[in-house]
Amino acid sequence: MDSQKEALQRIISTLASKNDEIQIFIDTLNHTLKGVQENSSNILSELDEEFDSLYSILDDVKESMITSIKQEQARKSQELQSQLSQCNNALENSEELLEFATRSLDIKEPEEFSKAARQIKDRVTMASAFRLSLKPKVSDNMTHLMVDFSQERQMLQTLKFLPVPKAPEIEPVECLVADNSVTVAWRMPEEDNKIDHFIMEYRKTNFDGLPRVKDERCWEMIDNIKGTEYTLSGLKFDSKYMNFRVRACNKAVAGEYSDPVTLETKALNFSLDNSSSHLNLKVEDSCVEWDPTGGKGQESKVKGKENKGRSGTPSPKRTSVGSRPPTVRGSRDRFTGESYTVLGDTAIESGQHYWEVKAQKDCKSYSVGVAYKTLGKFDQLGKTNTSWCIHVNSWLQNTFAAKHNNKVKALDVPVPEKIGVFCDFDGGQLSFYDAHSKQLLYSFKTKFTQPVLPGFMVWCGGLSLSTGMQVPSAVRTLQKSENGMTGSTSSLNNVTQ
Repeated sequence: MDSQKEALQRIISTLASKNDEIQIFIDTLNHTLKGVQENSSNILSELDEEFDSLYSILDDVKESMITSIKQEQARKSQELQSQLSQCNNALENSEELLEFATRSLDIKEPEEFSKAARQIKDRVTMASAFRLSLKPKVSDNMTHLMVDFSQERQMLQTLKFLPVPKAPEIEPVECLVADNSVTVAWRMPEEDNKIDHFIMEYRKTNFDGLPRVKDERCWEMIDNIKGTEYTLSGLKFDSKYMNFRVRACNKAVAGEYSDPVTLETKALNFSLDNSSSHLNLKVEDSCVEWDPTGGKGQESKVKGKENKGRSGTPSPKRTSVGSRPPTVRGSRDRFTGESYTVLGDTAIESGQHYWEVKAQKDCKSYSVGVAYKTLGKFDQLGKTNTSWCIHVNSWLQNTFAAKHNNKVKALDVPVPEKIGVFCDFDGGQLSFYDAHSKQLLYSFKTKFTQPVLPGFMVWCGGLSLSTGMQVPSAVRTLQKSENGMTGSTSSLNNVTQ
């Protein structure tokens, strides 16, 4: 009995589930049926509008042609009427002269006859009948305004619904990734003169190959592209790859998307490591500012809270409040003393990398470079054999110099608004550029024996950082000439650590 009930219960549950499934499908069918009816009605309405527009154009063309025919009729009629009037006047004068000449034949007196003959001769000489062109100025031919709509009629008879455009084909060999820009090129599998424009979609990803459904960013769209290529510029390459797909559109409908293409957009991305920065520096992910009260203010507040206890017995909370939490991210002591330094949170162990730094206008002193992780907490960038930098100082006197191992090389070039840093770890090269003109400012040659971290020193002012950048094409082009540098830079070059 119980087993039969359980079996029946399972059957009931299965039937109920199936009923729900069927009901959902019925709802889907009803929704689809309603959509077909609504969409058909919309399409019919649009078809009426298109034909009304076509009729309107035909009416306008007909009216224009009728006007042209009437204007030509009026022109020719006016010419012929004018010519007809002239001929009637000439004929009337000629008949009058003929009558006068006929009467003159009956004159008997020689003198009067001679006088009449001279008058007739003079009048004949001046008669308009002898100056008239007896040829119509215009013909009655109107065939130049005849029409032949056989071709247009044939075209109208071939009117049909617009075909859905085929999916474009992205050509990876024609795509270009350079200077934080991506150019995507595509072609149509066959010629289609009905295409009005293209739509390109893209999204960033850290996965190679085809796009994944889960854990992906949303597609971003570029609409109304008229050509068969498009360039996205000014990108931050904060992912390893980017997916691209394209669809073609005519006046009525968009086609299917092309097969997606994945292009590599790898670049160095790092943030500033707040956990080990000097307390007088206010650090965010991509900017650092000098804060003269930062460290002292925090420490005095902590000490003030500790000293408020009623007895000399240490409070259990005193140690946890007074001590800083362990530096999980930086795993090193904070910089202190006059080493107003902050390092990047990502080590460079191989490859070529590039980033840019911009100083605030009122910044009095700052350094930009790289350092080993072993840089001491009291050490300043460029004053040890574990760090390389260029230093800008506008306090009391203006100086611009390259520094390494406490050696200084003055740079006889203007300080740029933004500095580009190029680090070729494997090639042992650290170069600094004017980020806008790509003019080389200075280049260190060495052999990096440990991973290096981007390093920054700030006093009285602030720096902002741009990462996720490819090595610019202009910088790559200059590498051969940089590798041949000799002479004035040798005092700081060729240093092995």
